[in-house]
Amino acid sequence: MRWGTGLRARGRIASGWQNQYMAEPVTRVTLLEESLSEQILASVQVKRITLQPNVAGGPHHHNGPVFGAIEVGSVVFQVDGGLETVLHAGDVFYEPAAVLIDRFDATSEGVTFLGYFLSGPDQKPELTPGPPTV
Repeated sequence: MRWGTGLRARGRIASGWQNQYMAEPVTRVTLLEESLSEQILASVQVKRITLQPNVAGGPHHHNGPVFGAIEVGSVVFQVDGGLETVLHAGDVFYEPAAVLIDRFDATSEGVTFLGYFLSGPDQKPELTPGPPTV
C-alpha cells in the first residue's frame, strides 16, 4: 500500500444478533494491513482526538507507527510528498514512524478520529513538528 492512502469500508454494518441482509452472523473485512518490519512493540495507546474546523495539524512525524480511523468529519491527509487524500468517517489511515506527515488538516466540518499509537520498550508515543532528522 502506498503511504498516505486512506481506505474506506463500504457496505452494511450489522448490529444486534444477526442482520437480515447477511448470510453469516459475523462478517470480517480487512480495511488496512501494514507490515511493521521487525519492530519490537511493547505498548499501544488509543486516543480519541478532535480537531475543530479548519485546524491544520502541520507537518510532523511520530517516533512510532500510528494507525487511525475517522469517526466523524473529514481531514486532508498527505504523507511524505504523496497524493493528498480526503478521509471521511469510516476511513482508516496509517502514518509510518519517522516519516513526514505533510498534512493532517481538518476540513470545514472538523474531524474526530481514533489514533492507535504503537511504541517500543521504554518509549512513549511522541509527535514532533517538522520532518524527521536523518
